[in-house]
Amino acid sequence: MSNQKKRNFQIEAFKHRVVVDPKYADKTWQILERAIHQIYNQDASGLSFEELYRNAYNMVLHKFGEKLYTGFIATMTGHLKEKAKLIEAAQGGAFLEELNKKWNEHNKALEMIRDILMYMDRTYIESTKKPHVHPMGLSLWRDNVVHSVKIHARLLNTLLDLVHRERTGEVIDRGLVRNVTKMFMDLGESVYQDDFEKPFLEASSEFYKVESMEFIESCDCGEYLRRAEKRLTEEIDRVGHYLDAKSEDKITSVVEREMIANHMQRLVHMENSGLVNMLLNDKYEDLGRMYNLFRRVTNGLATVRDVMTSHLREMGKQLVTDPEKSKDPVEFVQRLLDERDKYDRIISTAFGNDKTFQNASNSSFEYFINLNTRSPEFISLFVDDKLRKGLKGIADVDVEVILDKVMMLFRYLQEKDVFEKYYKQHLAKRLLSGKTVSDDAEKSLIVKLKTECGYQFTSKLEGMFTDMKTSEDTMRGFYSSHPELSEGTTLTVQVLTTGSWPTQPAVPCNLPAEVSVLCEKFRSYYLGTHTGRRLSWQTNMGTADIKAVFGKGQKHELNVSTFQMCVLMLFNNSDRLSYKEIEQATEIPAPELKRCLQSLACVKGKNVIKKEPMSKDIGEDDLFVVNDKFTSKFYKVKIGTVVAQKETEPEKQETRQRVEEDRKPQIEAAIVRIMKSRKILDHNNIIAEVTKQLQPRFLANPTEIKKRIESLIERDFLERDNTDRKLYRYLA
Repeated sequence: MSNQKKRNFQIEAFKHRVVVDPKYADKTWQILERAIHQIYNQDASGLSFEELYRNAYNMVLHKFGEKLYTGFIATMTGHLKEKAKLIEAAQGGAFLEELNKKWNEHNKALEMIRDILMYMDRTYIESTKKPHVHPMGLSLWRDNVVHSVKIHARLLNTLLDLVHRERTGEVIDRGLVRNVTKMFMDLGESVYQDDFEKPFLEASSEFYKVESMEFIESCDCGEYLRRAEKRLTEEIDRVGHYLDAKSEDKITSVVEREMIANHMQRLVHMENSGLVNMLLNDKYEDLGRMYNLFRRVTNGLATVRDVMTSHLREMGKQLVTDPEKSKDPVEFVQRLLDERDKYDRIISTAFGNDKTFQNASNSSFEYFINLNTRSPEFISLFVDDKLRKGLKGIADVDVEVILDKVMMLFRYLQEKDVFEKYYKQHLAKRLLSGKTVSDDAEKSLIVKLKTECGYQFTSKLEGMFTDMKTSEDTMRGFYSSHPELSEGTTLTVQVLTTGSWPTQPAVPCNLPAEVSVLCEKFRSYYLGTHTGRRLSWQTNMGTADIKAVFGKGQKHELNVSTFQMCVLMLFNNSDRLSYKEIEQATEIPAPELKRCLQSLACVKGKNVIKKEPMSKDIGEDDLFVVNDKFTSKFYKVKIGTVVAQKETEPEKQETRQRVEEDRKPQIEAAIVRIMKSRKILDHNNIIAEVTKQLQPRFLANPTEIKKRIESLIERDFLERDNTDRKLYRYLA
């Protein structure tokens, strides 16, 4: 089988030649041409589409596809030219209606013709790469009707005029305009864009350019923005009704450019109505509108943000540097909180909680709060005021809100360690005088500070609370071991751990014999129950309740400081005492004694003693007697010590000095930590790293960092490089 020849089968065309009538093509085309005329004349009811399809099919089959194709184009072109003349003849408003009518007729005719010539569409046109029947029909309409010399410009002008009339308040036939613009879209994207969209956008640009100039000259900023927003909404609505959806971005871009972008600076700075005016007068609606419009244009929000930041910084600077507004620390901080609340509300209500605006607001507050070096002290005084009396009767939830607001200001402070110093002093006074409104509020704030700054920041503050609790237990133990002391004069002692509490110089004072005996008994008890401890009495921090009888037997209980108690007890043995005698008997330092006597003799309603001569200031030659005529509607009378709420200048200097001293070991520790991990580092990088590490507590001074580096070199923690003096090495 392998030797047999393989046979290849081949099918050949039929040898007999089919003879076609020479006039077949002409006759068949005449039938089809007549049908096309009838279709265009809307007289197609009597046509047999099956027969017409077969005729077109046979023409293509017998290689007359070209004749059929060119014939269909020529016939359709003739009809479209006739239609163009009818459209041209239409006057006024009838022009578009006639165009729309003829366009609809052409589309129906084109569908019928396409069905008849379907075989040609699928075979002849496909093989010759010519345009298909339907696209060809659209191209012929475009070339013979839309691009007709007498129609092209007129059509565009008519459409633009209708749009202009609608913009100026007239009602137009939107359905008709939609049909015409859809015709452009059906003719192809390039036709829609070149013949309508581009001129439409140019005309719109010119319209809004002129209108925006008119508006900006006659309207305030708020009104201008309302009109711009209205125009933008109208254009978006217009696109939905009779334009291509892709035109929306383009036309809104035109409105945004002409009405917003080109007038941004003038709008935000508009006198008596611009952005600053809106901020000052809480115009949330206008601010929201400005934000939503300006966000649509390049650098729009940056412009709004820059003006807001500039205004906020200027306003804040005036607030914190005005000596009048710095007189009352509580009011000072309250103003800051009010401004913070205001801008939080603006950013959440009008600016959609935009993070960039929140950051700008935060940086502005941080900038101006730190312009006033007393801000840490004032914030601590504000907390002190609230925790002493300002939170009475306020629900726990509202207390938390106030504390959170305080923490927000605290975060802005660059010198958090200064706040810590003052806060510790104020907390100590509140705890020792029992004047705190709520222990829960106190502890809540400490938890917040701990979360913000870490355990080290609050460990001593927590130690103060521990001491207060331990002292209660100690006093119970003391009175249990001395039951005989339960009657008569009683003593309450708070034992404070030196490291936890603010350092106070021990002020000398001769206590009355009754109290002195009790103090000695307590000292013996305490040192007997605790080994290795020392007690030093802080008489300047104590208080006393004493019973007094005035004039005609009127009795009162006086709540006084320990110093005031020492002074008043002297009058049990003397009717009249001079300043010198009081000073000698009590040994209270002169400044403290003068303040003490001033509060006892010169404060109206609290003057339990009288001084001679009467004056506001205490002199060394003054004489003092008990005020027998003293009366009060209260049985218990609290006599405060005349003291400034804010620090005096020397006290301020002393606090600052203590803060600077406390910073030195922290800076040194940071330098050592950095050098231990890096081994070798240049001067500038050490400064940058130390500043960054200490930023959560305070802003380190580069000069001080340099001094600490020198100190560490002297103590052999670091050494300078032999070749590069700005390079430091860590010595293990």
